[in-house]
Amino acid sequence: MSHVRIAVLNAAHEDANTTRNFRRELDASLAEFDVTDGELPAHYEFDGLVVTGSRSSVYWDEEWIDATKEWVTAALERDIPALGICWGHQLLADVLGGTVEDMGAYEVGYSEIDHHGNSRLFDGIAQSFTAFTSHADAVTELPAGATPLAENEYSNHGFRKGRVFGVQFHPEYDTKTARELVHRKDLDADRRDAVLAEITDENYASACEAKLVFENFVEFVRETAADTAATAMDEQSESAGRSD
Repeated sequence: MSHVRIAVLNAAHEDANTTRNFRRELDASLAEFDVTDGELPAHYEFDGLVVTGSRSSVYWDEEWIDATKEWVTAALERDIPALGICWGHQLLADVLGGTVEDMGAYEVGYSEIDHHGNSRLFDGIAQSFTAFTSHADAVTELPAGATPLAENEYSNHGFRKGRVFGVQFHPEYDTKTARELVHRKDLDADRRDAVLAEITDENYASACEAKLVFENFVEFVRETAADTAATAMDEQSESAGRSD
């Protein structure tokens, strides 16, 4: 199975950068849904699921957030492999029973993150790596049974539970996305200038290693879909044999 079908739940409030970035990084057949506008898939016939970042908080009382949580919960109950990025990471943790809270600080810019080296999601990524970050909320308590995968001094930056993965950082960001985000944020002038000064070709090149989480996830989805298809074929063969 060369190309798998992945639903991308875009929570970025019509930010064209998000569409461009995920189309570039995910080597799969993508079906994108603007969940902030109430768009959700009408079915669950996907090999995988990706939830993007957002300027919203997962604990806000908004109709589109509740609807997205409901659809994602049903997708996870069907064992569809899922990857959440930033807000998506928090949303997956929330629907699985974890806790998301305002962490009382804002992490933004290129950050150093450490992973534990025991998850295929981080295959090929150095144990200490660079990635772009932008969040004031954090997963403060992982879902029961989840395994922490990465963190830094701010928060958890990755977890896994079964077929569900989440990362707090933004491996998809290019320099255009990063600069535009920083200009939109309510930062004092000194901090804004300092973060903008970090957005260089050199730092971007260092952060590109983190993009491997997309390749690793798509490969996981591909393997899971192949296993599911093989199991279905075996069950059909067994059923045909009993009929004979």
